[in-house]
Formats: sequence, structure tokens, C-alpha cells
Amino acid sequence: MKPSFINMAICAVLVLVLANTVEVANAVSCSPAQLSPCVNAITSASPPTAVCCSKIKEQKPCLCQYMKNPYLKKFVNTPNAWKVARSCGTPFPKC
Repeated sequence: MKPSFINMAICAVLVLVLANTVEVANAVSCSPAQLSPCVNAITSASPPTAVCCSKIKEQKPCLCQYMKNPYLKKFVNTPNAWKVARSCGTPFPKC
């Protein structure tokens, strides 16, 4: 698959799941679309941007929820996604 197809697939999944936005106890709005600044870093060898890192930190309470979602799991539960999160100083929680 070409990286552009992967980017489009991730964006499409994020848009579909956007309708299922859930509030977490600490008032973080769980919205996978918030992780869109991380698409390039997750799908390539590019380092994460500062915006990507801030979004990962913001969405950390939601990561387990995303990994349990069958549509999102294939994107967030990947070695590159975990590497990006570690690079940002926000390792994935154990779910």
C-alpha cells in the first residue's frame, strides 16, 4: 500500500469514529481526529511534530478506548504508533 492510501484510510476511519466522541472523567474529549497531526509520523519514518506530541499527550486517557475499537486498533496498535508515542514521552498505557 502506498503511504497516501494509508493516510486516506486513517483519515476516513478517524472521521467515521468522530461521531462516537466520548467524554473521559477528566473532561478530555476523546476524538481520534485529534491525532491527525500524527498521521505522517505513524505511517512513515518521519519524527513526530510538536503538535503531534501535544495531541498524543492530550488524548492519552483515550488511547485504551481507541485500541479496543476494531476500526482504530489497526492504526493505533502498531509499532510505529507506539514509537511515535514513546518519542513524545507518552508511552501507550497498558490496557
